[in-house]
Amino acid sequence: SFARPLIAKRQVEIAELEGADALSHGATGKGNDQVRFELTYQALNPKLQVIAPWREWDIRSREDALDYAAEFNVPVAATEKSIYSRDRNIWHLSHEGGILEDPWMEPERAMFQLSVDPQDAPDEPEYIEIDFQEGIPKKINGVAHGPISLLETLNQIGGKHGVGRVDLVENRLVGMKSHGVYETPGGSILVEAHQALEQLCLDKETLHYKEIVAHKYAELVYNGQWFTRIREALDAFVDVTQRTMTGTVRLKLYKGNIILVGRRSPYSLYREDFATFGEEDVYNQQDAEGFIKLFGLPMKVDALLNSEGVRRGPEEPDYSKFKRD
Repeated sequence: SFARPLIAKRQVEIAELEGADALSHGATGKGNDQVRFELTYQALNPKLQVIAPWREWDIRSREDALDYAAEFNVPVAATEKSIYSRDRNIWHLSHEGGILEDPWMEPERAMFQLSVDPQDAPDEPEYIEIDFQEGIPKKINGVAHGPISLLETLNQIGGKHGVGRVDLVENRLVGMKSHGVYETPGGSILVEAHQALEQLCLDKETLHYKEIVAHKYAELVYNGQWFTRIREALDAFVDVTQRTMTGTVRLKLYKGNIILVGRRSPYSLYREDFATFGEEDVYNQQDAEGFIKLFGLPMKVDALLNSEGVRRGPEEPDYSKFKRD
């Protein structure tokens, strides 16, 4: 989803450099990508016209697109026998079309390109450590990487163990459902590690609210609303939450599974001396009694009002008996 605004942004930049008056994309008239491309065009240069062949020409199916490519000698990887619609970038590889249009059908083993079948993955698990600095992954097993190298390395490691496969029926923005299979080995590892660190370093209220924000952020990106003020505002919120997101996460990769086995941070809010069930001096367990009574007061009042002879009907109280300051 977030690849389209980047591609479209570059399209607009090149069009302006070349003095072009129109842009074109190859998205179908049924999917989300047409929206993502064209919302970006509108946000960055609404004066450019849009040419969308799937909506304007006689291309109505992938078979039509293959015929067009053959007629004009356009080299394409897809064939009648392997007619998957694939989209690959450094983050993931998506597969749609072909037998996947029937969600009952199991994907073919030969379809996958970034990850081995978990059954064929190594019989021994592999441990990896990822170091984060203010929310940004910086090292793998103590070795520093730039962002591209880091993701490429995690794709290779994760793919070897068959992790990051997702079979998803999604709700397209245009109103219909679609079925796709995704390979995201490196991204899946990073998400698991980052969430583990956030559990350690964020307080309860911030962590819970960030989970709410994450759903809204994902919706904006999915719907192509990248170049919007609300996305920028949510970025500002996330930036604040990442100030203390520094530490190391240890994971075990085994036959399609990403297993969290360790995490540490100088900003950890977890304190063993606070959480222990043994004897300690930082927490008086007798204090819990008053907290429970106050926390449960609404439930207690409701129970009393519902008990026999207590709840009275819609009578107005006699406010004259109340004291006033």
